Amino acid sequence: MIVTKFAKLIIGTTIMKAKQNKKQPASEIVFSVEESPEGGFEAHALGHSIFTQADTPEELRAMVQDAVRCHFEAAVRPRVIRQISRL
Repeated sequence: MIVTKFAKLIIGTTIMKAKQNKKQPASEIVFSVEESPEGGFEAHALGHSIFTQADTPEELRAMVQDAVRCHFEAAVRPRVIRQISRL
């Protein structure tokens, strides 16, 4: 009987920790966009290790979206991508 109660306690604690460790999706991610010294544009995410670059603003937008898709799993991917221009 004691072993059963102990096993239930461990299983219950493990389940609670797993629920607490689930990552909640961020509602948005913000990128700082600047002109590159070499030409073109570069963007880096604020608070995340995401960096990308492109020749035109339109290409950069597509590259940023692709970088976010690659960096986050679908369940925790931010729904909104904001770009702050520092031009």
